[in-house]
Amino acid sequence: MKLAVFGANSSTGRHLTEQALAAGHTVTAVVRRPDGFPLSGPQLQTFGADVFDKAAVERAVAGQDAVISILGVPYGRQPVTVLSRGIAHITDAMALHGVKRLVTVTSRLLGAHARRPAGEKPLYERFMYRRVLYPIFTNLGRTLYDDMLRMEQIVRATALDWTIIRPSALFNTNVVSNYHFGPPESPGLYTSRIDLAHSLLREVTDNAHVHSTVSVFTTEGVPTFGDILKKEVMGIGSWDHE
Repeated sequence: MKLAVFGANSSTGRHLTEQALAAGHTVTAVVRRPDGFPLSGPQLQTFGADVFDKAAVERAVAGQDAVISILGVPYGRQPVTVLSRGIAHITDAMALHGVKRLVTVTSRLLGAHARRPAGEKPLYERFMYRRVLYPIFTNLGRTLYDDMLRMEQIVRATALDWTIIRPSALFNTNVVSNYHFGPPESPGLYTSRIDLAHSLLREVTDNAHVHSTVSVFTTEGVPTFGDILKKEVMGIGSWDHE
């Protein structure tokens, strides 16, 4: 397939690009600073474009078989419009050029926080995630999540063959695991970036969840609550959020 990847220079985007190239696909990596993109290959085109630039987005989408969007911005207090305006330009460009398949990423924090099945995590960890980290994330990312909601609404209103994937808290590993798909509010607390990348590529080729919003979560080698607490609350440690 010919795939356009928006947000290809994120950690997840680089994993996805590597996996897609290894699987024999042709990838257009759409990034703001093409000179800084670390990957190369005969099946890879690095395309410089800002998603606010409608004409540039149209050029990046032309001739593709599918589009994967991993647009993201850091937490902040200022209003965010990158995701909603970016996806509006992407979906308009897809409609213009007859590209039907879209897979995009938001966050599981947009949905209601589902009860975890008994025994999956210690009770204190389930309580602390719901009562401590969940409010911290949603407060820090309020403007980001507002824009994610607008983005999801735009995607669902299109006539495209779309899938929205909502990962849980992101962390880094080096190997794809036996991750799981589930309903939007499935009880998974963590998603590795390499698993998220694999799920995006798998979805765009298998078309298992067209016109659906699904979660993807990792169950092997996940961080502990202490790892998350150190990184997100105390600012130390190796776990990082994207």
